Amino acid sequence: MAGRLERGGRAGMVEGDGRGVKSRGSLDADIIIANAPDPVFVSDLEGKILQANDAVSQLLGFRQDEVLEQSLSRFISPEETREFTAALREVVERGVMRNVVLNPRSASGEVIPASLNASALRGPDGRAIGVIGILRDMRELDKARAYAESLIKNAPDPVFVSDLEGKILQANDAVFALLGFRPDELIEQSLSRIISVDETREFLAALREVVERGVTRNARLNPRSASGEVIPTTLNASALRDPEGRVIGAIGILRDMRELDKARAYAESLIKNAPDPVFVSDLEGKILQANDAVSALLGFRPDELLEQSLSRFISPEETREFTAALREVVERGVTRNARLNPRSASGEVIPTTLNASALRDPDGKVIGAIGILRDMRELDKARAYAESLIKNAPDPVFVSDLEGKILQANDAVFALLGFRPDELIEQSLSRIISPEETRAFLAALREVVEQGVTRNARLNPRSASGAVIPTSLNASALRDADGRVIGAIGILRDMREYEQVVRDLEMSKSELQEKILDLEKFEEVVVGRELKMIALEKELEGLRKKSVG
Repeated sequence: MAGRLERGGRAGMVEGDGRGVKSRGSLDADIIIANAPDPVFVSDLEGKILQANDAVSQLLGFRQDEVLEQSLSRFISPEETREFTAALREVVERGVMRNVVLNPRSASGEVIPASLNASALRGPDGRAIGVIGILRDMRELDKARAYAESLIKNAPDPVFVSDLEGKILQANDAVFALLGFRPDELIEQSLSRIISVDETREFLAALREVVERGVTRNARLNPRSASGEVIPTTLNASALRDPEGRVIGAIGILRDMRELDKARAYAESLIKNAPDPVFVSDLEGKILQANDAVSALLGFRPDELLEQSLSRFISPEETREFTAALREVVERGVTRNARLNPRSASGEVIPTTLNASALRDPDGKVIGAIGILRDMRELDKARAYAESLIKNAPDPVFVSDLEGKILQANDAVFALLGFRPDELIEQSLSRIISPEETRAFLAALREVVEQGVTRNARLNPRSASGAVIPTSLNASALRDADGRVIGAIGILRDMREYEQVVRDLEMSKSELQEKILDLEKFEEVVVGRELKMIALEKELEGLRKKSVG
């Protein structure tokens, strides 16, 4: 079958006598196709599907037997069938074809937008005998594009898209409102139509910076509006990329500098109405602005917070930490998860984390910080509850990082292995299991990262007394506040009693078989005696008959 041949012009090494066997290369190709995360299929040059992986079935909703040996024309329109046939010719001529649009119909009748990349499937002589196609489900990408277009269209700021020559491809209503032009007077026009020659050179330089760095910031533009007014603006632009990641243009956001005061007022409104506690401080930690959520968290009135140093509410040690966080904001523009424990008006110490970003002046210099506090009381309760569950669990439960270092273990673990806490905590699990099992455990951790869970991994840790204890391990992912897997929570199951039961059953089985054999031997003896008695009685009966006669 063509689908079992390897790609390229070289045949694989064949095992066996060559009759009905696969090459090693074919086996590898089958495994790769079967396990590929993307929908992959193999077809001949007429478009008949010879092989398809599970991802194809999941995408289209058809069973394997409903896909294999079927023509692709069963799933796509006549027009797309002609395009696919043309694409097959391109594969034969060039060896590869990219981004052909297909819209196969699924088992449920849904039309699924997809793009197809295909490469030649070649026989041992190097001739193209089919194609290996990779489908890309474009539904999410189309949604993302529509979402991006919606974001651009509905953005409150003037946003436009241009190619690398500065031609405007798209612009939202805010651009037309800013400049006073109709869409047909801007779309497909060069930006040089509304800016000076000098600024056109600066804009093209900004586009080069976008290509090289992916972004440009605070480029000055002074476009002339439809009424002839020159409008001072700044431009921030980021790269517009094609599906292969190449920069093909720029998405630009204009900032009307006339509205700077309005923007400041808007920022203050955002802070004021934010649901989270948000404050603004200068670089010495003096609170310049705070929203109602800060007052609700700490119980102070605004006049008791504003113009006060944050050091009034936190300890001297934390004041030093906050000052260090401000330095980080100045150097990096942001600081994350700094711990603060401010004291409320009632005297309660409230555990919080602080995320802060730089507050900049019009020239871009950092002049303070915008801080968002996160009340950690409920999270700390949740963590304490989780630790309590682990500590009091009847089964041996431990927590490890992704390198296998034991971070926490309950009493049942120490009882099982006979170690003291200080002999296990912060130690690698490789200390108590063999090198081979360490590799198996690290593989289990990889499975936890990929799938969130691993089940029935075998471990045979060595106890403090030297005894090897057969166990099975079930583990689930330990995640941080952002949902990333940072370790594993493992539950061990002592298999000694289970294995003893198995051994006892095997022993009972052996003993039962021996008794059955003894009974069979006894039966043979008894039956033999009965047969002899019957024969003897017959002989006696014969003798009696002779004597009577």
